[in-house]
Amino acid sequence: MKYEKEILRILSVAGSTGLSVKKIARHVFNASNTFFEVLNYDEVYQQVQQYLLRNSKQKDSLFERMDARGVYRLNANSAESLQLMLQFLPEEEDQQIKTETDQSLSLFDEL
Repeated sequence: MKYEKEILRILSVAGSTGLSVKKIARHVFNASNTFFEVLNYDEVYQQVQQYLLRNSKQKDSLFERMDARGVYRLNANSAESLQLMLQFLPEEEDQQIKTETDQSLSLFDEL
C-alpha cells in the first residue's frame, strides 16, 4: 500500500492508546499531500480505512481494533509490530559528546 509506512509511523507514535481512522487519515493526508501531488482526502480516508480493516482481522495481525469504534493501535502481541516498534524508537544519544577545542588562530594575539 502507498501509505503503509506513514500509518505505521503514526501508530507507533500514538502508542497503546491508539488513534481513530479519521485522525490517522488526516495525518497521512497531511504528510503525503504536496504541491506537486495533490490528494483527495476522501480517497486517502477510504484507503487507510480499508488497509486497517484488512490488517486487523486475525489475532496476530499487525494492527488491532480497540473497544471504541474505529480506533486502532499496533498489536502488542504481534512479533512483526514489536520489531517495527523497535525500528521507530528514537535513538538514544548515549554517544560521548565530543568537546571541540578552538584551534583557529586569533587575529588579536600579542606578538
